[in-house]
Amino acid sequence: MSKNASTPGRRFMKLASMTASIASKTVSNSIRNLTADEEQKNQARSQLFQDIGIQIANTLGEMKGAVMKVGQIASQYKDIFPPEVAKAISKLQRQAPAMPFADIKQQVEKELGKPIEKAFKHFDETPFAAASIGQVHKATLPNGTEVVVKVQYPGVDEACESDLKQVRLALRLMGVIKIDKKLQDRLFKEIQESLHEELNYEIEAQNLQVFKTFHSALDHKIVIPTVYPEYSSRRILTLSLEKGESIETASTWDLSLRNEIGQRLIRALGQEIFFLKRFHCDPHPGNFAFRPDGTVIIYDFGGVKTLNNEVIETFKALVRAGRRYDIAAIEKHLVALDALSETGQFPEDLYKQWLEVLLRPLTTNYDFEENSAHHDGVRLVKKSLKYWDVFKPSPDTLMVNRTISGHYWNLIHLKVHDNLNDLFEELVPTLDP
Repeated sequence: MSKNASTPGRRFMKLASMTASIASKTVSNSIRNLTADEEQKNQARSQLFQDIGIQIANTLGEMKGAVMKVGQIASQYKDIFPPEVAKAISKLQRQAPAMPFADIKQQVEKELGKPIEKAFKHFDETPFAAASIGQVHKATLPNGTEVVVKVQYPGVDEACESDLKQVRLALRLMGVIKIDKKLQDRLFKEIQESLHEELNYEIEAQNLQVFKTFHSALDHKIVIPTVYPEYSSRRILTLSLEKGESIETASTWDLSLRNEIGQRLIRALGQEIFFLKRFHCDPHPGNFAFRPDGTVIIYDFGGVKTLNNEVIETFKALVRAGRRYDIAAIEKHLVALDALSETGQFPEDLYKQWLEVLLRPLTTNYDFEENSAHHDGVRLVKKSLKYWDVFKPSPDTLMVNRTISGHYWNLIHLKVHDNLNDLFEELVPTLDP
C-alpha cells in the first residue's frame, strides 16, 4: 500500500469523495426522471447502477487493503445488489498488485522478532499470489522444509473499521441495497466479523488445525496444509507447501477420476456443514488443488462460517421438504431462515419447476458440462422476476448458497458426469435417523 493510500486522512477523503459523487449522480438521475416514462426510467436506473458500480470498483481497487477486502466481501454477497453493481464490484476479486519486498521483509521481521535470514533459510522475494489484505511467498525453513508464508500488508487492520463504514454509507446513499435496515445491520455485522477474522491469521491457523483434524479422521485424501506456529503470528502465517494441479489440469483427467474428485469435494462440504457445523466458504477454484490419485487439497481458511444447530436442522428439514415437493413445509422453513417475507405469494407451479431444476444435479445422472439445470434456471428467472421481492437474502443462507453454487461451478469446470444421489442421501437422509 503506498503511503498516500494508507494515510487514514487520505483514505477517508478518497472514500468521502466517492460517496459525494455517488450521491450527486443519484440526485441528478432522479431529477432527469421526473418526466420520463417507465422504460426510460428503467434504462436510466440501469445505466446509473452501472456507472456507480464501476466507480466503486475503481476507487476500492486503487486503495487496496481493508477497503478492497470490503468490496470483495460485498461482491460475495452479490444477491443484495442490483446485477449492474454486483458485476462491477466482482472484478475486485481479481485485482491485486504485489507490494514491494522491502515492506514485506519489514513486516515479517517485526512479527517474528528476528531478521528474515535467521528465521528462514531462503525466502522468495517475488510473491506467487497477491490478495487484498496480504500476499504469499514461498520459503524454506532452517531444517530444509519447503513452506509458504502468508504476509499481511502493514496497516491493513487499522484501516478496516472506517473503510467498512464509508462503503456502507456509499451503498446506502445510492439506495442500491435491496433490503430493509434491520437485515442490513445483520448483514454488515456479519461482513464486519468475517473481515476481522480474515485479518487475524491466528484465527485462520486455528481453523486450519480444526479442519485438518476433522477431515483426516474421515478421508486421508482431503489434504489441508500444516501450520508452523513458531513461524506464525497474528499477521504472518507459515504453512506446509502442499503441491497439486489446478482445476484446469484436473479437468483433462479421466472421467472416473474427475467424478471421484467431484464426489470428494461435495462430500467434504456436506460433512463440514452438517457434522462439523463450520464450513470453508470461499469456493474459488484457486483455493483447491488436485492430485492424480484423487486427492483434494484445500487452501485458505480465512473465510469460515459457523452455523448453529437450529439453522442446520432447518436446512435439513428444508431439503427433505424439497425432495417431497411439499410447498407448505418449504415456505415454513424459508420463513424460519428469514429468507421469505410473505407466504402464499410465489406460485406453486413455479416452486415445482425450480425444485426440479435445483434437485436435478444431485438426484439424476447429471452431465455438469452440459449444465442443463443452469440454462433452465435462467429461463425460470424471467418467469419468476415479478415475484422476486417475496424472497430475502438471509444472513444464515447467503454464504451456504454462495458456497454450494461455487462448488456447482467447480464440478462444471471438472466436467463431472455422475449421479450424486447416494452421496446426497448420505449427507441428508430422506428420513430422520
